[in-house]
Amino acid sequence: MVWHITEDVEEFLDRAGGFLRTRPVENTVLLTIAETVRVQGPGTYGSETAVFGWRGGEDAAFLRTPPREPLLSAMSPDAAAELARALSDAGLPGVIGPDAPAAAFAAEWERLTGAGSQVLKRQRLYRLGTLVPPVPPAKGSARVAGSADRDLLVGWMAAFYRDVGEEPRQVEEFIDDKLAHSGMLIWELDGRPVSMAGVTRQQSGMVRIQAVYTPREHRGHGYAGAVTTALTRAALDAGAVHVVLFTDLANPTSNALYQRLGYVPLEDRSMVEFVA
Repeated sequence: MVWHITEDVEEFLDRAGGFLRTRPVENTVLLTIAETVRVQGPGTYGSETAVFGWRGGEDAAFLRTPPREPLLSAMSPDAAAELARALSDAGLPGVIGPDAPAAAFAAEWERLTGAGSQVLKRQRLYRLGTLVPPVPPAKGSARVAGSADRDLLVGWMAAFYRDVGEEPRQVEEFIDDKLAHSGMLIWELDGRPVSMAGVTRQQSGMVRIQAVYTPREHRGHGYAGAVTTALTRAALDAGAVHVVLFTDLANPTSNALYQRLGYVPLEDRSMVEFVA
């Protein structure tokens, strides 16, 4: 079975979109990125054109927004190894995907290139079961962010990336996209913003909570749980069937918080870095 690779997102969604949409929870990132590229254009995630691929005869897909790592769907170890061979001239910095295919891709990459690899981060995918609001509720209230909040949100988003150990990338573009579809909620206390959370556009009945952030001086008061609860309710009211989110497995606080709110763990994923 052969990997088909293209820069045409419409072709990708025509050939792989069917199986991606049958499992929108597990394929949340591939779906939302592909749809963003389809709507906003091939340079949405940087100056280099996004690359997409699917494997004939198997429900397997990937995408890459250079210079970032390829993102893998669930796939067999053989499919992951074959994809590593297909991308062996690409000079990849790493790979991200469910644990087993990410490991198989990395092992084949090492064999082909002589590079080493290390797991930088492991994430856990959660899906909402039954929403359980925090008790007692946090003080304050939620509101939809608007253009007047842009500078604040850009600063908070850059701080969010630093908190999770990542270099801030295209922060302004991320915030502008959220503001364009009323996809960012702010929690306020006495009119002062104290926390935020974002959500993707709905795809196949699925949305993903993103960028839940509370500045250090406001932490410990339940604002993150409050704004996540408010955003989850808003997504459900807007017709979402599946509400999902990712956590860093190294952060026990966030993993415990989302489980208290009714989010159920589904699968783990690895972010692997290739090293010389």
